[in-house]
Amino acid sequence: MQFYVDGFRGGDPDIKNAAPNRRDRGPHAPLPEQVDVLIAGCGPAGLCLAAQLSQFPEIDTMIVDQKPGPIEKGQADGINTRTMEMFQAFGFGETVKRESYWVNQTAFWTPDPANPAHIKRIGRVQDVPEGSSEMPHTLINQARVHELFLGVMKNSPSRLEPDYSWAVRDVAIDPTTDDHPVTVTLENTGVNAGATKTVRANYVVGCDGARSNVRQAIGGKLHGDAAHQAWGVMDILANTDFPDVRQKCLVTSAHEGNVLILPREGGYLFRMYVELDKLNPDERVSSRNFTADHMIAAANRIMQPYTIDVKEVVWWSIYEIGHRMTDRFDDVPAGEDRNPRVFTAGDACHTHSPKAGQGMNVSMQDTFNLGWKLAHVLQGRADASLLRSYSAERWAEAKRLVDTDHEWARIMSAPPGESELDGSDMPRFQKQFIENLEFTGGLAVKYEASALVGMPTHQALATGEEIGRRFHSAPVVRLADAMQMQLGHAAQADGRWRIYAFAGKGDSSAAGSAIHKLADWLESDAASPVVKYTRAGEDIDAVIDLRGVFQQTFEDLAYEDMPSLLKPMKGKLGLQDHEKVFCTDHKGLGDIFDMRGIDRDKGCMIVVRPDQYIAHVLPLDGYAELSEFFDGVLMQG
Repeated sequence: MQFYVDGFRGGDPDIKNAAPNRRDRGPHAPLPEQVDVLIAGCGPAGLCLAAQLSQFPEIDTMIVDQKPGPIEKGQADGINTRTMEMFQAFGFGETVKRESYWVNQTAFWTPDPANPAHIKRIGRVQDVPEGSSEMPHTLINQARVHELFLGVMKNSPSRLEPDYSWAVRDVAIDPTTDDHPVTVTLENTGVNAGATKTVRANYVVGCDGARSNVRQAIGGKLHGDAAHQAWGVMDILANTDFPDVRQKCLVTSAHEGNVLILPREGGYLFRMYVELDKLNPDERVSSRNFTADHMIAAANRIMQPYTIDVKEVVWWSIYEIGHRMTDRFDDVPAGEDRNPRVFTAGDACHTHSPKAGQGMNVSMQDTFNLGWKLAHVLQGRADASLLRSYSAERWAEAKRLVDTDHEWARIMSAPPGESELDGSDMPRFQKQFIENLEFTGGLAVKYEASALVGMPTHQALATGEEIGRRFHSAPVVRLADAMQMQLGHAAQADGRWRIYAFAGKGDSSAAGSAIHKLADWLESDAASPVVKYTRAGEDIDAVIDLRGVFQQTFEDLAYEDMPSLLKPMKGKLGLQDHEKVFCTDHKGLGDIFDMRGIDRDKGCMIVVRPDQYIAHVLPLDGYAELSEFFDGVLMQG
């Protein structure tokens, strides 16, 4: 973590210096008349977007929610490894690691062949495959995730906070103007219930759930089906003789249904998803009047011979499995050639069962994809056509989610006799779980070639860093202070592009070396994207952040020989940045060149988008290709 670049200041370094001319947020201050971005909904998707945009005080951001304040318990709890990598970029990955339950093993229980009325453990699977991520799969209260995002917002230069007790009732777009063309009608749901207020915005993002008013206002509909199966979920404090209660468990009984057990943070709390009754095609789950007692009784029937003695039900809910998504994630109808102004994200554009643990994760990844693009456009760094890529990229991933979860939900609800695979002793739900590990880790996302994702012409230079997938971190040692760390953790959720330059064999950054030539070209050549897209008065890494990685250990490298772009002067005091040069880890955690298939002889550069996805792999002398790529994304201000 770096701070003091603009001078010493005591106190919590997570609290950024406040920007001037911020909005008055006093108890009686009026709502603004216009904003750049209005976000509807303080769920994970909305708060993830607000936390990103809060880092840019020049962008007027407003986030509203119909609730009177933040939630305290319940709802989602699974944080996959990809989302944990994202949390690290926001600065609270280590906090979640410390507070959460880590899902290390998943246990599978089926009817005991010797006594089918009882269940028996048939196997365990390591939940996070070796080498898939440096981060764990965790479980933590969704309300705590909200709190962490709210903290990022409140500590940001803009001091952004939600406007609670305001619901979006209508959204209208004026196609004749580019000056705040979206008019949002807000309705008070608090002490002045029913009162309305209009706010004009340049962009609106609906993160307001499955019944999204934003989606409805732009003509979006959820299409799909329902499984007609009632499930209950409860967070409980209980005693049990079930031996695997502190492991994630998938349990299927002979005749009483299925249970999913998820231990929670704190060592005592755990969650149970409990299969209840089938529903008739025209029946809604609300008509059955299920209660927490129904869930507890069903769980005890399914778990025989084990029993669960519930001491406290912290939260519970009943739901019906449904798999639905919209045909687009923005306001532009198919075939119409214009840039979008209104977007939807999370449950507003895709819904599915909660048992795969993907809902909160995919929702946040939606807005992590959108946030930097909005910032680029509003800062004048990119044309508004960049925003078309949001729906194009995220719709495909939502379709993957809905299709995979559709299959998984039906396997989980299938009777044991119908869930076996021909010729296999492994139950289908266990085999499917193993096959889905990359997906459930959030690591199956791959964006296709576009203006934002290059062609794999030079993929052989880095076989373990696939273009279109997230940048896969690995251990390194920081040269200046011999700090052992993960290379990916050098990046923050700050809207900047990264170029990781991996040195070839024998390159020690002496003058004339490939790394030196690249850095010098980036710093001074007129064709360089750093030169073209860094504005007067900005730090030289304000848009594109170059990092160098060498094959030698730190004793064999001379920091003083490094090119100036890898040790730039920054901030109003012109202080030198010492944290841009790395070398292989010599302490046994692994060699990044071997781990990620980096060509040792030639080296390469890996271009990484602000949302941590790999945009390109190029040779170290691929100047023209690098320039051409950024010319297709950025524009000069």
